[in-house]
Parts: sequence; structure tokens; C-alpha cells
Amino acid sequence: MIEAYIGLGSNLEEPLQQLRQALLAIAELPSSHLVHVSSAYRSAAVGPGEQPDYLNAAVQLRTSLDPDALLQKLQRIELAQGRVRTVRWGPRTLDLDILLYGDLRLTTPTLTIPHPGLAQRNFALYPLLEICGPNLVLPDGADLGTLTARCPQGELVKTGLRLTGDMLVPGDMN
Repeated sequence: MIEAYIGLGSNLEEPLQQLRQALLAIAELPSSHLVHVSSAYRSAAVGPGEQPDYLNAAVQLRTSLDPDALLQKLQRIELAQGRVRTVRWGPRTLDLDILLYGDLRLTTPTLTIPHPGLAQRNFALYPLLEICGPNLVLPDGADLGTLTARCPQGELVKTGLRLTGDMLVPGDMN
């Protein structure tokens, strides 16, 4: 099983509920086990036009799905929750990104791992830091503690909102 880290984001149609529903769907992925879930973080939208703020989170997943199969499953979850791809970086009901997949470095026409721009995105780094701690080493040898120190938290706010229902709670899922 590979340790994969998934970033979650939503700024449309009740973002907290969108993240909760996505979390439940991720927990049901075949050949996978949800290990950790971060808190929800509020961040300003990055993209064109005026958009509502995002809620973001990260999850740790143990999976035997290969990266392409995992991407396909995540995109199906996005579609099931009303994701429409019209404007790049536009508002969306749900965005699920593979941030890391073990120590894999991969660039294909449909997938780049680690996620491009990860080191500059506080809304991905800080939820990841919450579930992994600063000693997580990325495939390029950088550690998460150093990356977060170089990427200010800025206006990113840990909301204290719980992503989960009664069965799943943030933190250790074992």
C-alpha cells in the first residue's frame, strides 16, 4: 500500500458539506484505507474574478490503486458532486488533488505528482502539515517543515470546523 495525500477544496454549494461528502466517498474507495483527516481551513480564492472563499483540507490515504486509477476515482467523486470544468481556477463545488503519492515523481499529460505548485500553496501545505508533521520528506528531498516556513500562512485560517459525520473524526482514523 502506498501513502497518498489528497487535497480537498470547495467554494460553492455549501463547501463544508461538499468536503464532508467527498470524505465519505474517499473512505469508500476500493483497495484504499483513509488514515488521517485535517481540519478545514478557510482561504481566499486564487483565480479569476470575484469568488467566495474556499474551504480546504487534506487526507492521508493508504491505497493500492495506481496513480491514474486514483485520479479517475477522485474525478468521479468530483463529478458526482456537481463539478463542472469551465474556467481554470474558477469556482467549484469540489476539487480533489493528488498532492503526493509515496515518493513518486510523475509528469504525464493528465497528472503531475507531486502536485505542481504545492510548495507555494499555503492552503495545501498547512492541512498537510497538520496530518503529517514537519518531518514528512517530499520526493525532491524537501521536508514539509521547511516548505511551510517558506510559505507564510497569511490569511489562511484553521476554522475549527469538523469535516466529518458521526463515524469519522479528524485525526487518526485507525
